[in-house]
Amino acid sequence: MELWWIPVVVVSIFVAALAVLRVSRRRGATTESVVPGTRPGPAEAPPSRRTEALGARIRSLFGGAVDDPWARLEELLVKADVGPSTAGRVVTAVRDRYTSGSDPVELVSDEVAEILAGDGALDLPEGRLAVIMVVGVNGSGKTTTIGKLASRLARAGRSVSLAGSDTFRAAASEQLDIWARRADAHLVIQQRGADPGSVAFDAVKAAEARGSDVLIVDTAGRLHTKQPLMDELRKVRRVLEKAAGRPPDETLLVLDATTGQNGIAQARAFTDAVEVTGVALTKLDGTAKGGFVLAVREQLGLPVKLIGMGEAIEDLEPFEPRTFADRLLSA
Repeated sequence: MELWWIPVVVVSIFVAALAVLRVSRRRGATTESVVPGTRPGPAEAPPSRRTEALGARIRSLFGGAVDDPWARLEELLVKADVGPSTAGRVVTAVRDRYTSGSDPVELVSDEVAEILAGDGALDLPEGRLAVIMVVGVNGSGKTTTIGKLASRLARAGRSVSLAGSDTFRAAASEQLDIWARRADAHLVIQQRGADPGSVAFDAVKAAEARGSDVLIVDTAGRLHTKQPLMDELRKVRRVLEKAAGRPPDETLLVLDATTGQNGIAQARAFTDAVEVTGVALTKLDGTAKGGFVLAVREQLGLPVKLIGMGEAIEDLEPFEPRTFADRLLSA
């Protein structure tokens, strides 16, 4: 009788026994680490690091442990998006005023507020239609800022019209219509894809006919690096000037506070294209510091006129340099 199958069976049993032994050892290793009578809990997460406020970091530089606190101060300001040139100016001014016992944070705050000081109020005439053209890149909060501004002007007793010259972005007119209803403003729009200049022209004439005090013109978000798109903004501005008989009273550039140093490039490109008169800084309700507006002010002379602090319709405030400086250093 053939017994060839016996070795096969033996080998199979041996392999199965090894597999059972390996599983048993793994389970034993797991249970050995558990204290009897307890249940294994989740692994502890590493302690989170809390980012120290800029002001606190500045004070720590002047405690005697740092060899060159001025170089480190400049480095901290650059990291806060102030920009190398502006950071150097701040450090020089603070160094000239610093004496033993001075509070370096207070000195930095003074200098920041001084750089940002100036006429930050909207220049809107009385007795005739005031025209505000609003520009900025997609995602900066442009249309939302328009709605908040319309509401703010309406609460101040001014009748407001809105122009939907952003005729290419999907749902742009619908979004502006929602804000117009909330702000009790009159809205002038055309079908999607219409000529933005045509909408702007019609809006001026409609606002004048209705006796509106202020017309706010929404424009399509433009990449500041795309020349044909910027040329179209120039056209809208020319149309507004022709329809109203004068340039827009205000051309506001909406800048996202989280943009960082790219905000300076945006400000320069839009100013060259449409003669920006001021900045509306948005999204300051988060961790963003918006320090780059110091360089925008110093290099381009553009004042910050409005700041957006949240999503609610009333969360748009006039810019106050000292408050901003204190917030920059406490963030």
